[in-house]
Order: sequence, then structure tokens, then C-alpha cells
Amino acid sequence: MPRARTSQIDRQTAAPQQEQGSGCFSGFMLVPLSVIFISTLLAALAMKTTPIPSSRVDLPPSTSTGIALIFTPEIQYWAEDIAQWAAASQLDPNLVATIMQIESCGDPRAISSAGAMGLFQVMPFHFAASDSPYDPDTNAARGLAYLVRSLQAGGGDARLALAGYNGGIGILSRAEWTWPAQTKRYIQYGVPIYQDARNGLPHSEAVTEWHETYGASLCRQAHNRLGLP
Repeated sequence: MPRARTSQIDRQTAAPQQEQGSGCFSGFMLVPLSVIFISTLLAALAMKTTPIPSSRVDLPPSTSTGIALIFTPEIQYWAEDIAQWAAASQLDPNLVATIMQIESCGDPRAISSAGAMGLFQVMPFHFAASDSPYDPDTNAARGLAYLVRSLQAGGGDARLALAGYNGGIGILSRAEWTWPAQTKRYIQYGVPIYQDARNGLPHSEAVTEWHETYGASLCRQAHNRLGLP
């Protein structure tokens, strides 16, 4: 969520050239030349209509109802809840799990030095006066409402949604080189984790790297809090 805090990741087509021949075309040349012309035309049209690769991370089909195996045991603990929260918000559960993995590693009582709270590290001003910020359902509702807004602002690009969730939706209108270093690190880990999850991999080097670099103590705290063996 947008916050002034230290995160857990503190992140030619060139026109075909025609050879100039000399003299007249013979009747025998008409057929092969017409084939060459048609082939060249079709190739040019194909090159013109081929989409340009981008850094977008579009959401997978909405048929995804569970989370991948790549997430740590602390996130797997919340798998059924994540599926329900994601369905209620019309989000991919793997995107929701990616956010939780990086934000709290599943610790419902996690709190940052800036005051972000709970599973999705929601800042206090997102809660109503009657809310219980550490209640998992409430925390998820407030956090995922902001994720939905971030996803919409990013035109359905999950990469931008992750950036907006961390740095605030306002940064999406700015040049990427101006984004905070924390946000850049956030998507550096979040994007490959999410891609591995939606691809159904049994193991993710991205999760391992995040865990070893930033998440070990966070996950240990969550592990103990949840009473996992």
C-alpha cells in the first residue's frame, strides 16, 4: 500500500528492395515474380501486425481459483482464505498471494516501522474507525480494494499493479526511472514470483531469492505466530 515506510524489500521493418533488371520481362518470369511479390507482401503485412513485445504482465484467465505451490508454508496456511478474498475482489489468487508473500509472509500481526498493519500491510488511513485492522478479513478487504484500484489504474498490467500497491497509484503516471528504489525492488521480486505462480511451477527461484535476501526473519516470525510445525 502507498506508505512512507521501509518495505520488507527496501525494491524495421525495412521495405523489401526490388532488384532493377535490364530489358523486358519474358513470359516465363511472370509466374515466379508474382509468387515472390505475393510472398513479400504477406511477409510485410505479418511484420506490420505482429505485436511488439512489452514488459506487461497480464492477468491469467479468471478460471484460476487456487494458489501455486511456490509460496512458502506460511502463505499456504492462508490458501483457502486467499481464494475466497480473491474471488470476492475478482482478482487472481496468485497475485493476492504474491502481495501477501512480500508484505507479511502471512503474519496477521505484522507491523512496519511506519505503521502499516497486518497480512497486506495496510496503512491506518485506509481503515474505518470501526475496523479491526489486524482482523484477516478486514485487512484483506482494505488491502485488496487498493490492489483493485491499482490494477485498474495500470490498465490490467499486474506489474504496474504491484508498483502502485507499493509506491502509491500516483507513481503510475510518472516515468519509471523516477520511481522509488523500494518500488523498483518490489517489482524486481514480485513480478517473477507472480509469473512463476501463474505458470504453475512447483518451485520458484524468485521466492527463494526473496526469502534469502529479505524474508527469512519475516517468515520465521509468521511461522511462529501461526504455530506451524
